[in-house]
Amino acid sequence: MDWQEKTDEDLAFLIQSGNAQLFSILVKRYENKFGRYARKFLSDKEDINDVLQEIFIKIYINIKNFDTKRKFSSWAYRVAHNELVNTLKKRQKKILPIINLDIFLPHSLAKDEFNKNNDRQDFKKIADDYLDKIETKYREPVILYYLEDLSYKEIADVMQIPISTVGIRIKRAKEMLKKIHANLKHKYE
Repeated sequence: MDWQEKTDEDLAFLIQSGNAQLFSILVKRYENKFGRYARKFLSDKEDINDVLQEIFIKIYINIKNFDTKRKFSSWAYRVAHNELVNTLKKRQKKILPIINLDIFLPHSLAKDEFNKNNDRQDFKKIADDYLDKIETKYREPVILYYLEDLSYKEIADVMQIPISTVGIRIKRAKEMLKKIHANLKHKYE
């Protein structure tokens, strides 16, 4: 039987049933994705490798709790998200604001120019270049949406926030990134 053709959910079910050696297939499928995801938050290669190892250990330990009727990628990204958040919390020395502006100011007045499909690739390039210049709460949904191609619903599941908040954060992140891009572009002209 060719295990490579099985869906992630099928593999998870088989792993839950005691076929643990199949976990290596899931690792191969997600290793680059999670590495790319982690690089958007961490810069040190050793730290990234440590986090990746922790992510896969936690996925393996907790796979028995995965509901195989759901989408494995959302669940796995949730594990990765939690591990990255915990890693960042350990390193973060500044105090986070108590007020969440996404809840109190849910609507932005700025024009969203990046909603058009033909601008998606341009935005991906801008996002990739300047993501490290915006807050994590805005950076993460942009990474998951534009670079990892998750839907708003999947991002909401991963981050455990309402879908509307995902949209608000992505919109604000795009506005911030466009502003940073314009300022830097203007600076060098």
